[in-house]
Amino acid sequence: MPRPEPLNTADLQLIARLHGGLPLSDRPFADLAQDLGCSESAVIERLRHLLAHGVLTRFGPLFQIERAGGRFVLAAMAVPEARFEAVAQQVNAHPEVAHNYRREHRLNMWFVLAAESAAAVDGVLATIERETGLPVLAFPKQREFFVELRLPITAPASPAGGLHALV
Repeated sequence: MPRPEPLNTADLQLIARLHGGLPLSDRPFADLAQDLGCSESAVIERLRHLLAHGVLTRFGPLFQIERAGGRFVLAAMAVPEARFEAVAQQVNAHPEVAHNYRREHRLNMWFVLAAESAAAVDGVLATIERETGLPVLAFPKQREFFVELRLPITAPASPAGGLHALV
């Protein structure tokens, strides 16, 4: 993945606006663009750019997948340091993996799987074990808590960024 580039003012405004969610409408990007004073295509292109350059690692809806018959599972692995990056690539190659974090613990890799069924989750976990040769510990979701984390979005240190980037 390419190294994230510095954010400009337009990026910061876009990310700050997305913190509260995407408008629920027929044209959410158009509504968002109107709020930001730019075009719908500029918003979509900037989101694609931020994703492609690693500034955003994921952009998409969060569903209560269990209501649709699916399942979330938090999983952990003890990955030898020498293999950590290679195993991370193997794990992240599965579209069911939503998040993957390094931890300072014997279980140094933690990731979340979301799939359309419990059987699908079990299948992905088994595939990851087979591909990596490492055991995967699974912790299925038992109860959901809603914690809305909003981090402060601050202006860039240099005035190089500008609103024109989205227009």
